[in-house]
Amino acid sequence: MSKTILIVDDSASLRQVVRIALTNAGYAVIEAEDGKDALGKLDGTKIHLIISDVNMPIMDGIEFLKNVKTHANYKFTPVIMLTTEGGEAKKLQGQQAGARAWVVKPFKPEQLLNAVSKLVMA
Repeated sequence: MSKTILIVDDSASLRQVVRIALTNAGYAVIEAEDGKDALGKLDGTKIHLIISDVNMPIMDGIEFLKNVKTHANYKFTPVIMLTTEGGEAKKLQGQQAGARAWVVKPFKPEQLLNAVSKLVMA
């Protein structure tokens, strides 16, 4: 059975690039367009990893991550922040909220898949 990854980004084109890279690597993918949409998809289904943007409308990635960590089923789910934000202050906010990795856009699919493979446990 393949591992399931939730992609959260307000850019449909970016979600598509990430989805293609992940599905080609054998992962199942669920997509959400912002933090609120993503929270609605956390319905008890096993999610092995979350990849989230930081800057999104309605609910940003940091707020989404804080919410995820309050859900019993998902509080130990690793999260990669995939963002244009490269500043140390924002990275620290993400780390304090529970992010396990920080990938700055633009990125190479191999770079993302490398981070994914390190965090998705068998």
